[in-house]
Amino acid sequence: MGIRRNTMTTTLITGGTLVSATGRSEADVLIDGETITAVLAPGSNLLGTDVAASVDTVIDATGKYVIPGGIDAHTHMELPFGGTAAIDTFETGTRAAAWGGTTSIIDFAVQRYGERVQDGLAAWHAKAEGNCAIDYGFHQIIGGVDEDALAAMPGLIDEGITSFKLFMAYPGVFYSDDAQVLKAMQVSRDTGLLTMMHAENGPVIDVLAAQLVAEGKTDPYFHGIARAWQMEEEATHRAIMIANLTGAPLYVVHVSAKQAVEQLAAARDKGQNVFGETCPQYLYLSLEEQLGASSEEWGRFEGAKWVCSTPLRSRAEGHQDHMWQALRTNDLQMVSTDHCPFCMKDQKELGLGDFRAIPNGIGSIEHRMDLMYQGVVTGKITLERWVELTSTTPARMFGLYGRKGVIQPGADGDVVVYDPNGHTSIGVGKTHHMNMDHSAWEGFEIDGHVDTVLSRGKVIVDGGQYLGAKGDGRFVKRGLSQYLT
Repeated sequence: MGIRRNTMTTTLITGGTLVSATGRSEADVLIDGETITAVLAPGSNLLGTDVAASVDTVIDATGKYVIPGGIDAHTHMELPFGGTAAIDTFETGTRAAAWGGTTSIIDFAVQRYGERVQDGLAAWHAKAEGNCAIDYGFHQIIGGVDEDALAAMPGLIDEGITSFKLFMAYPGVFYSDDAQVLKAMQVSRDTGLLTMMHAENGPVIDVLAAQLVAEGKTDPYFHGIARAWQMEEEATHRAIMIANLTGAPLYVVHVSAKQAVEQLAAARDKGQNVFGETCPQYLYLSLEEQLGASSEEWGRFEGAKWVCSTPLRSRAEGHQDHMWQALRTNDLQMVSTDHCPFCMKDQKELGLGDFRAIPNGIGSIEHRMDLMYQGVVTGKITLERWVELTSTTPARMFGLYGRKGVIQPGADGDVVVYDPNGHTSIGVGKTHHMNMDHSAWEGFEIDGHVDTVLSRGKVIVDGGQYLGAKGDGRFVKRGLSQYLT
C-alpha cells in the first residue's frame, strides 16, 4: 500500500482522486492528529515546504479513490430480540464495520414499555463505552410512549441524541398506536427531534402470520407473505399524514416496497419534510431467491438467513429496481444496513416450524460500502452519489455534517482509500469479520476493494490487516438534522 509510518502525528494521503457528493478532483489530503487540516493540489508547496517530506505518514493513493468514511446510521449491536440478542457486540460489529470502510455508526438505545428513557440510554452507553473500533452515536427507541417518556424526550438533545424511533409493528414489544405516534410527533415538532418510523401495520401482520401458521405454512418464505407490501404502504402513508398534521419531520427506516416509496415521493413533491432510507438487502435480495431458498443443511429453513423486517420483496414485482431508481431520483436519500445479525445455530433456528419465532435481522455492516460501490460499477448510481448515499447524507440527516461525511479542513480524519481496480469476494472465510456463522452475502463479488481506512487520523485498516484497537471509537454527540427544508 506504500505507507511510510512513524509516529502517527501527521498524515498525507497523496496521488488519489478525491470524491465528494458533488464531484471529484485530484487532490492531496493532509491530516494533523485527528483532524483534516488541508486539501491541496497535488504536489502543492502552498504550506511553504515539501509536505510529503515533512509528515510522519505518507499514504500513496495513486489510481484510487479517496472518500469520506462511511456512516451507517442504522445498526443494532447486542439488540435483545425474540428470546435472544444480536450476536455482534459493539466490539465485533464496529471492527467489521471498519474492515468495510465504515468509520461511524449510529446505533439504537432501547426504552421499552414501563421503562425510563434515561435508563435505556444509560444501558446502551454501558454496552458501547470503551468497546468500539470506530466512532458511534445513538438514536433512542421509544418503545413505550407514555407521559414519562414524552417528558424525557426533549432532554435527549442535550445528550447529543437528536432522533428517536417509533414502531408501527411488533405489538406487545415496541408497538405504538396512532395516538402515541401523534403525541411523540408533537414533541418532534416542538423540539426538532427527528422522528424515525418502522412503518408496517403490525396488528394486521400478526393476524396474517397466525392464519398462515394455522394453515401449516411455517417456512421462512411465509414471513415475506405475512408482511405484505400493502401493510408497508399503508403504515408509511399513515405516518406521513400524522407528520403532516403535526408538522413533525419524518424519516422512514428500511423502506422495501416500491409502493411505500411512492407515498414518500408524493409527500416530498408537496414539500413535506419526509425522508426514507433503504438497505442493501432490498436492492439485491428477494422473496423468491433468498426467503424461498433451500439447502442440503437446512432444507426450506435456509431462508431464515434472510428473515428481516421489513421483509425482502418479490423480484417479479420489481421492488429492487424501483429502490435503485428512488436512490437516483432522491425519493430515497440514503442507505443504511439495519445490521442486526443472528447465527443460524441456536438463534435463527428458534423459528424452526414457525417463522414468527425466527429472530429478525441480517448482518451487512461490513459490506455496505462495497455493495453500493458495485452499483457504480453496474451504472445504477454515480460515483458521487455513492459517497452521498453512504456518508454525506447520513451525516447531514443526523447532525454530524462538517465533522463527519466530508473531506475538508476541520473535519475528523475519517478517510477511506478505495481501489476501483481491486476485487472483493464476500463470504465466510473470505471477507467476513462479523460475529455470525454464515454470510447473507455469500458468493457476492465486488469490483473494488477497501484498501486503507483512517478513523480520526489513525490508520485502522491497511494492506489486509486490522491495525485498530477496542476503544478507538468515541461517542459522538449529534446536533439537530441539517437536512430539513
